[in-house]
Amino acid sequence: MEELDKSKATTEEDLVKNEEQALAEARAAYLPTDADLEDFDVEDTTQLVDDENDNDGDDNANSTWGKSLQGLFAQMTGQKVLTKQDLEAPLKEMHKLLTSKNVAGDIAQQICQKVQESLIKKKLNSMYRVKTAVRQALEQVINELLLPSTQLNILRQVVSKRDQASSLFARSKTQRPFVIVVVGINGVGKSTSLAKLAYYLKSNGCHPLLAACDTFRSGAVEQLSVHAKCLGLPIYSKGYSKDPSLVAKAAIEQATKEGNDVVLVDTAGRMQNNLPLMKALGKLAAENQPDMVIFVGEALVGNDGIDQVKMFDKAVSFQNKYQKVNAILLTKFDTVSDKVGAALTMTHVTNAPILFVGTGQKYHHLQKLSTNGVIRSLFA
Repeated sequence: MEELDKSKATTEEDLVKNEEQALAEARAAYLPTDADLEDFDVEDTTQLVDDENDNDGDDNANSTWGKSLQGLFAQMTGQKVLTKQDLEAPLKEMHKLLTSKNVAGDIAQQICQKVQESLIKKKLNSMYRVKTAVRQALEQVINELLLPSTQLNILRQVVSKRDQASSLFARSKTQRPFVIVVVGINGVGKSTSLAKLAYYLKSNGCHPLLAACDTFRSGAVEQLSVHAKCLGLPIYSKGYSKDPSLVAKAAIEQATKEGNDVVLVDTAGRMQNNLPLMKALGKLAAENQPDMVIFVGEALVGNDGIDQVKMFDKAVSFQNKYQKVNAILLTKFDTVSDKVGAALTMTHVTNAPILFVGTGQKYHHLQKLSTNGVIRSLFA
């Protein structure tokens, strides 16, 4: 948004005109209509169906899944009890298929092992029964990968912290809000993702404040301000060339005073190998002790995103070993096909769950990543 760079505006009239134009464009681009909201659900509730007509060559894509499995396991049907040797060839091909979708080799092996356990020593007389057994095994192992030991529900945590102050005592104005720091490299849609989170929280009864702590990139403060106006939310900013950690601290203090229950901290995009900026991020995390750090990355980058999230995890724990990336938000997930497996690898490597995936440009386009959705993408 070049029009947001105030340094290019020559008069006060230009500034007002640019801001009005940016706000009008942002409202049109980001705010959902009633029609948009009608058919959208943050939960992916689509169920996988094992079609009994698969053996008859039914190609109805609306009712079936896993067409690629038919080629792999076509010889597994009949009256024969399956052995490890019978499964060796199809599982080898399944491993190749998974790695081609950017699933890490050790995770692909883990999935294949679970499928082998579900089929070995069984007699499956139809492709329908084979697919049912494979689907159940996939659901179990992929659910374990997507939901690691650290499970998060952002709304529940915000509300829980807010309610602590009023459970036994009158609501205290000194109650610190729930603080979320959003991090990521340049150009992945970090500020827009932060605005989507703010929309989600506001829609569910929370009262967010946005903190403009990207004091590095020209236009970043104005961009976040436009999002705040679109959402009808307060924003705290101190302009540019300021210490982001001090800006975040002041924003938290203002939110505490004004009674906002959650602060969303926007940070400067930085490449994972930019040591000074990564140290500055560690300083912000250590000095402000956020309740949650969310890494925003593009689903399109595949396994490159794994290196990114590892470096950001290292950066936020640089001055405080107990601080870490708590969750991952993947943008542009609606455009992903062959790289969906990287999502599994990210959760496996960091033990941080995929909090949401971005499925479009508008504010409501956040969706929880489902096991069934991943299986569909891997075995379409």
